[in-house]
Amino acid sequence: MSVQPLLSIRDLAVQYRTRRGPVDAVRGVSFDVEAGSVTALVGESGSGKTTVAQTVIGLLASNGAVTAGSIRLAERTDGLTDLVGLSERRWRHLRGRCIALIPQDPGNSLNPVATIGWSVGEALRIHGWKDAAKIRARVLDLLERVGLDDPEARARQYPHELSGGMRQRVLIAAALALEPELIIADEPTSALDVTVQRTVLDLLDELRAETGTGILFITHDLAVAADRSDRIVVMRGGTVQEAGETAAVLTAPASPYTRTLLADAPSLARVVERTAPVAARAVDTGADAADGAGAAEPRALVEVAHLTQEFRRPGRAPFLAVDDVSFSVARGTTHALVGESGSGKTTTGRAVAGFRAPTTGLVRVGDTDVTALGSGRARRAFHRSTQLVYQNPYASLDPRQSIADILTEPLRNFDIGTRAERADRVAHHLELVSLAPEIAARHPRELSGGQRQRVAIARALIVEPELVVLDEAVSALDVTVQAQILRLLARLQEELGLTYVFISHDLAVVRQISDTVSVLQRGRQVEYGSAQSVFDDPQHPYTKELLAAIPGASLRAPDPHEADPHKADPYKEEVSV
Repeated sequence: MSVQPLLSIRDLAVQYRTRRGPVDAVRGVSFDVEAGSVTALVGESGSGKTTVAQTVIGLLASNGAVTAGSIRLAERTDGLTDLVGLSERRWRHLRGRCIALIPQDPGNSLNPVATIGWSVGEALRIHGWKDAAKIRARVLDLLERVGLDDPEARARQYPHELSGGMRQRVLIAAALALEPELIIADEPTSALDVTVQRTVLDLLDELRAETGTGILFITHDLAVAADRSDRIVVMRGGTVQEAGETAAVLTAPASPYTRTLLADAPSLARVVERTAPVAARAVDTGADAADGAGAAEPRALVEVAHLTQEFRRPGRAPFLAVDDVSFSVARGTTHALVGESGSGKTTTGRAVAGFRAPTTGLVRVGDTDVTALGSGRARRAFHRSTQLVYQNPYASLDPRQSIADILTEPLRNFDIGTRAERADRVAHHLELVSLAPEIAARHPRELSGGQRQRVAIARALIVEPELVVLDEAVSALDVTVQAQILRLLARLQEELGLTYVFISHDLAVVRQISDTVSVLQRGRQVEYGSAQSVFDDPQHPYTKELLAAIPGASLRAPDPHEADPHKADPYKEEVSV
């Protein structure tokens, strides 16, 4: 006799009402989640996976409706419940007690004016717990259970006082408060560093094994799904492309779309190939590289020597954000600054881009001593030759301007060209980043995340810089869009001779695009050298830890240096530029 699945979804269809008419977001979706197991729902933005999750927990937007299908939950106490069409009163009974949600963004999901203890205890109070002492004891037990040190102190703190990984643990604690049968984890680690991601996912695995909770794991990253799920459902355009046991689907995918996702996942893909000779890109830094004393590169465009950055704190000693960092970047190559949040990589990148004068040390770009720049003409000339692309294109693009105005603005600021020449440049740079001409008339809100990031890159390139500093410029993107942007950056580097300083916490992405790498930890450069040497023979324990945390080890493509040269490379065509 077969066992009833914990969650059973059959032929689900969801439609949204919009001003342009109805939109079918989900069509004919069917899958199960078993008790004590993980089913991963994988797909890009717009694939329908979040709509499915919202429908399962009864939080579908007001303009959305289930038009067909069923969702059944096997509750421990009330038996089989059909979740479609439940009253809000019934949903209040189920949420938290039977179904819980771990949302994507811990920064925006916790009440900023409520203590951690109050937030974790909220579900208990909603479901009738009255005894303050019992609530407090349960909250402290949960905080300890998710691995937070000194639970009593953490319970009194506010979200802004905790790191991203700590806040995500708090959200897990809140979801576990009433020991629900089903947890929906919606991209719970996408905003976290790889080592913190691994810690949080390990925690979810441990809690699932202890409690028998089933997990519906929403992710865009097949590598994470490969490591953490028992079954996988691949979605695209609101439909299921492929479903089955994770190992079977990912080792022999039947759907072309699944194969594309596998090829594009940065932790599974090969490096982005470029045509410049390897010898022109390689750097051998020698034994002293970890101390920042690597050999100088020929034709270096960027030189950073003994960079130190302190931040003053009232009543306390200054915070040392960057501590004696040195590296150089050869013209036409990509240097990556890698590290977790708080490692100093963004502070270093902003110093290179001339946005913050360091406390001590030298930054030189071309013939310009960046640390000696004053205000006026010299600084304006430098900012034309050195551009910065931020992590979040939506926040860095003016929502009131059209894309044409956004791209024209830097030309006006630097007094470049006539009105007609500026219009021609805008059209050319939209084409350069593979955007259609009609995009010029749209506003940022009308574009996808990948399109917005292409606009940000076009805006940086339109003044024809030599150096572009990219600060986590692909970390917020789906893996296929991310792969497209990485290929675009590689192509533009070849065509325009650009030099990049590429800031990232993700070593898998860095391996795809970089020639040289600095690994930063708590402000210090612990490793520096060619990308090949850092990845193939890491010297510092922290670098080894970062590499070990890259997901998808069981599906990793063979190292190209170890592959049989006579054997066809199935990845080459899909990731080459």
